[in-house]
Amino acid sequence: MSADGPDEHPAIAPLSFLLGRWEGAGKGDYPTIEAFGFIQQLTFTHIGKPYLIYTSRSWRLEKDGDGRPAKGAPLAVEAGFWRPQPGNRVEVLLTHPTGITEIYLGEVSGTKIEMATDAVVRTESAKPVTAGKRLYGLVDSLTRPGEKDLAYAYDMAAMGQPLQPHLWAAHLQWQWTE
Repeated sequence: MSADGPDEHPAIAPLSFLLGRWEGAGKGDYPTIEAFGFIQQLTFTHIGKPYLIYTSRSWRLEKDGDGRPAKGAPLAVEAGFWRPQPGNRVEVLLTHPTGITEIYLGEVSGTKIEMATDAVVRTESAKPVTAGKRLYGLVDSLTRPGEKDLAYAYDMAAMGQPLQPHLWAAHLQWQWTE
């Protein structure tokens, strides 16, 4: 065990570039809603087992009194587990408080992860989300030369619409302060 917590399980090595807290801004759009900006915080942690623990929280993007980006009303939350598999594969289980649970199957290629839903399960009151596709990866930072940001894109099929772009964002990594 390290001074900062348990040692990483060897199985999470292909996903270890995700570990930490990431925050950034993004945009969302879909035929059934008005386009919007958001601020999002992603957290990837581990407890020494062969999976990552994932949480995501987002807020509407607003401007503070000085015109800088600020967190507005809360938007979405999701939580789950990222389970690396042999052959650079990954299984991701995500749950939303809106009554939707998604199971993604994907592939890890260096610091890029592409995945698509294998199953979407909804409660009776949940919106009709039927499929999703996600892409995560490290990209060169546009604001911090020589550093990397975590970028992602999320395509969704919902509300009778076909699979199409819904969310995209870039996040910079924070150092743990706890």
